[in-house]
Amino acid sequence: MAETIDLQRRRLVAAATGAFAATGLGFIGTASARSGRGASAGLPSIEAGTHTSFGALKQIDAGDLSVGYAEAGPATGAPVLLLHGWPYDIHSYVDVAPALAAAGYRVIIPYLRGYGTTRFRSQATPRNGQQAALAVDILNLMDALKIEKAIIAGYDWGARTANIIAALWPERCKALVSVSGYLIGSQELNAKPLPPKAELQWWYQFYFATERGRDGYGRYTRDFVRLIWELASPQWHFDDATFDRSAPAFENPDHVSVTIHNYRWRLGLADGEEKYAELEKKLATFPVITVPTITLEGDANGAPHPDPAVYARKFSGRYEHRLITGGIGHNLPQEAPQAFARAVVDVDGF
Repeated sequence: MAETIDLQRRRLVAAATGAFAATGLGFIGTASARSGRGASAGLPSIEAGTHTSFGALKQIDAGDLSVGYAEAGPATGAPVLLLHGWPYDIHSYVDVAPALAAAGYRVIIPYLRGYGTTRFRSQATPRNGQQAALAVDILNLMDALKIEKAIIAGYDWGARTANIIAALWPERCKALVSVSGYLIGSQELNAKPLPPKAELQWWYQFYFATERGRDGYGRYTRDFVRLIWELASPQWHFDDATFDRSAPAFENPDHVSVTIHNYRWRLGLADGEEKYAELEKKLATFPVITVPTITLEGDANGAPHPDPAVYARKFSGRYEHRLITGGIGHNLPQEAPQAFARAVVDVDGF
């Protein structure tokens, strides 16, 4: 769901923490775009829901994981990594990927840890969902695929992961597309309470803090995921077939453990791994992102998200924010694939 709680908290404590101290705005204006069906320059026309699969998936060992991923486009094309969120999967990009491939990009769409065909290579590896671990996973995947530098785009968990790579390893990120903006968080800020209405929107985070919540998510995973989809994208009228294509991704044997750890770690209820401690210290300073960036927001996002002005100063390179209209919710790339693909192409030209 929305990965913006840290931004909301940061806004509340900005005066004390200095998290949004002026760092060079880099803001070049706000664009508004409809989800649209017409062709964009350099891209074919994309009709949401046209594609239903990626064909045969690939598998590669990368760090702690054997990563399952889809690939499209020429092997010699400029690399683009598309990262999904929770509780979604690679099908968020089922219409975006072929359009970018047709434009000449090499498109990689991995299952994150705990999803689809991605597996831990050792039973001894902690089923860790902390933010730094997911970012290192993607760096390891890039190394395994011999990708030195890529455009990285994502939403929700995927956007946070992309943000972290752009912030800490800008030499690996040519440009960034991030739904809902700057999503890097910290346990310290997550310890600060929000106003009651904001806390209510995070009901599932508190549910997951209990063993009853873990058991409930494990027992009713599909029902739970479908409810989140409906709440986060109230105007996205997805059908059963669309949901059923993504649902097997949540049958991954580690999905529940990674999900629960992610949300418990945020609240300081679960420890992270020591090997990520230094990275988390850096992330807790909320580093500025210097790479060219386009942020996106849907006009009907039912998940909590801040005003773009809250995070604009966290991007010091060339930057643009786009509001995507037409009833677009939280799963923006699947609901508005033309706008998402257009952002990838445009940021490549910044």
